[in-house]
Amino acid sequence: MSSPTHRVAVVTGASAGIGKEAAKQLASQGWRVIATGRDKARCQAAEAEISAAASGPPATFIRADLSLMADVRRLAAEIAALTDRIDLLANNAGGMPARFEMTAEGMEANFAGNHLGPFLLTNLLLPQLRTAAKLSPKGAVRIINTSSDGSEFIPTLNLDDMQNLEQWSCGLAYCSGKLANVLHARALAGRLAEDGIVAHSFHPGTVDSNFFDDLEENTRAHTDTLYKMPVSEGADTLLWLATADEPGTCSGGYWFERMPRVPNAVVEDAGFVERFWAESERLVGGGA
Repeated sequence: MSSPTHRVAVVTGASAGIGKEAAKQLASQGWRVIATGRDKARCQAAEAEISAAASGPPATFIRADLSLMADVRRLAAEIAALTDRIDLLANNAGGMPARFEMTAEGMEANFAGNHLGPFLLTNLLLPQLRTAAKLSPKGAVRIINTSSDGSEFIPTLNLDDMQNLEQWSCGLAYCSGKLANVLHARALAGRLAEDGIVAHSFHPGTVDSNFFDDLEENTRAHTDTLYKMPVSEGADTLLWLATADEPGTCSGGYWFERMPRVPNAVVEDAGFVERFWAESERLVGGGA
């Protein structure tokens, strides 16, 4: 179980990119970092790198595929066996699809990995988040979702077909998942207000990471022309949202470069947010 002298951060997608950078920075500040990734070799390398930067406990890596709800449930159980408190949940894992793929559980893989897995993981880890909140000042315990400005590129999310099975495309799949990240944070804000837990989402910018390693050809032709910032810059807003005082005084925001950013209009529709939550719960087979 966790030591009361160390804050505990769970960071998904921490084997590379901004997730690894954020985990390193948190570990260097004395946080106990529990990290996740999918690739065995990358996880082992990242675990060593993050642990080497740590001023407190070494990092712990758990391999899991967030597109599989059974794996998410196993991951949550393994985390619960490691710690009775979580001060930060950074739902950072995600990606853009190069092709249409259905999981063995019958879900569209990209939407499942970008939203449904993080949604279920968050629900399953609420006991540990609430324990930390009882021991901490209001607003100190936080859930941060890594989204994208792709969330702004579509007019809405089709709540009757959130996985876009009837009209799937690479771009629509990605933008739908990223809009879901923003909606998820907004929905959590109201649900967790009494617990003193805050939730935010953010757009990290275009970051030079392995995010671009496996893209559909037309998408790659576009992204190859873009300036890509260093991962340290991409992780900056995540770390600020996780540790600075200001983000602890509000909840449900969407941010870019440490500043509030206007989200997709549907995020401001309370009824839409509630229907989105209900449909997400239905797709993952319940909240716990």
